[in-house]
Amino acid sequence: MNNLDFALIGSRIREVRIDRHLTQEYLANVTDVNVSHISNIETNKVKVSLTLLVAICNAMNVTVDYILGNEYVAPTNAYETELLSTIEKLDATRKDQLLRIAKVL
Repeated sequence: MNNLDFALIGSRIREVRIDRHLTQEYLANVTDVNVSHISNIETNKVKVSLTLLVAICNAMNVTVDYILGNEYVAPTNAYETELLSTIEKLDATRKDQLLRIAKVL
């Protein structure tokens, strides 16, 4: 697995915060951290924890997957979700067979 791009995550937090006319002070107060910590996250001087990321997203009314950008790839619809769930239950041989069939389609 690749490492997360914390510079991108911090940049997106800053982008959303500014777009929503929120200050670093507001985010700090709502998430119970120092203003300097929010600044350090936005400038990639520290890595944001999962707990704080969720709190920041809730405070800005934005989803975590939006902030993560291309770091997280989720199924886009119910068909993909059901397909992935079905595939997870298959053994390696069946997965290989399914892959070959999918490539033909």
